[in-house]
Amino acid sequence: MGQTWINNLMAEAKFINNAAHILKLVQAGTPADQALRESLTQDRHYTAPLERREISRAVFAYYRWWRWLNPKDSLQKQLEAALVLRDRFDKDPANIKAEALAARAVPDWVKTEMAVIPADWLRQLQRDPTLWIRAKAGTGAAIAAQLGLCTSATQAPDALRYGGITDLYRTAEFQSGAFEIQDLASQLVSHACAPQPGETWWDACAGEGGKTMHLSDLMQNKGLLWASDRSARRLTKLKERAARAQVFNCRVAPWEGTAQLPTKTKFDGVLVDAPCSGLGTWQRNPHARWTTTPKDITELSVIQTQLLNHIAPSLKPGGRLIYAVCTLSRAETTAVADAFTTAHPEYELISPFPDPKSQTPAPITLWPHELNANGMFIAAWKKR
Repeated sequence: MGQTWINNLMAEAKFINNAAHILKLVQAGTPADQALRESLTQDRHYTAPLERREISRAVFAYYRWWRWLNPKDSLQKQLEAALVLRDRFDKDPANIKAEALAARAVPDWVKTEMAVIPADWLRQLQRDPTLWIRAKAGTGAAIAAQLGLCTSATQAPDALRYGGITDLYRTAEFQSGAFEIQDLASQLVSHACAPQPGETWWDACAGEGGKTMHLSDLMQNKGLLWASDRSARRLTKLKERAARAQVFNCRVAPWEGTAQLPTKTKFDGVLVDAPCSGLGTWQRNPHARWTTTPKDITELSVIQTQLLNHIAPSLKPGGRLIYAVCTLSRAETTAVADAFTTAHPEYELISPFPDPKSQTPAPITLWPHELNANGMFIAAWKKR
């Protein structure tokens, strides 16, 4: 009994020290998600999946509860305090007062950048994020049965909430391209695009291709799908993912975001999943709360507006333009959408998801506490 207690104490101390080591990497300038990825996947010292998962949770707990911690304490003591706060909150969110969340959960400047700051959003930020996956069209039930511990989403077909601890990247189903790990909000962006088989679409800021894969799936691998990004590394990753998912209708081309477009093709639809400050991902990446600045938002809003203006001539009459950003700041959402609507009378604002009860088309905001996923802003237009 005594030896077991000593072993548990030593294991806990090792766990805290390992998490503190990663925090030191972050303090030296490495983003938290990158430090975790490099330390937990490349260092053979961390072999057990459960150990890697708990170290990740501890590091992110540190940044979720950062403003509650005493900076004069050692990293180990701060980590222990953060884990205590996390456990208290998980047992009963009412243990942390709403006033404390409003004062400490996000930077002070957020109050000037967001039209509203729902108390439920602040509570959601302090919870561990949900892991969402997207099965290929029509296979959600089958994938859920194969993986187990899956719950179907009501908001999108073939979207599954995964509750297990298995490394999904190593599963046979993932390796065969049967599903993608993709947040529910991102899946809803592709459904807002609603591309049809045989159409020509452009994913203008494709990144590593998460939404590109989904658009192709919705198009039943038919028609033509362009995917572009300014990063050659991301496009290489996109090609690898497309090969694994057996995407055959995708054409990849670099684009710097300038008025010089990668093709003269006219499109039935364009998705502008623009670079943004990422306020909507702060539950998943709490370290970003303390590294993002108002200057970032100002600079990104200019880029977002330029992207939409450059892309505007590329659509066919009747074509759909979808603007999506995983952020919640006014400057990057409604301000950008309003400016584009004013500057381009040839585009008619429409609802991303038609609602027969509403006669007034408007963009939508997907809130993390309502969706249990990332926050997302989606605006849609139709070319007259």
